[in-house]
Amino acid sequence: MIVRQRRLPQSVGEMNPKYIRFDDGSKGLLYLQRGRQKSQMTQLEVAYRYRRPPAEATMRALDSVREVYGVRRIIFNEDERTIRVEFDASRFKEPVIADLLRRTGLDLGERLVLA
Repeated sequence: MIVRQRRLPQSVGEMNPKYIRFDDGSKGLLYLQRGRQKSQMTQLEVAYRYRRPPAEATMRALDSVREVYGVRRIIFNEDERTIRVEFDASRFKEPVIADLLRRTGLDLGERLVLA
């Protein structure tokens, strides 16, 4: 069965984008109201200690990790040799974030407990 989308008649609201009219070829028509789904992100933050200062190539690779959808922020603290990553937990788990950081060439140490 093929379902085609058509424009609404004026009586339903031709200029109203809240409704979609579906016609499956039979006598009946189906009008669906578009619902807005609120995308709620579960924000988590994880911190690691790194052993060696990152090289320039590692920093460039880390910059590309910032572009990964779901990674919100990466914060370095050079004095304490720590890196913090804020991410969307509905898309990633902590081991995936650690793997992303290791793939850049960053020498990760232990995971830190955030208070």
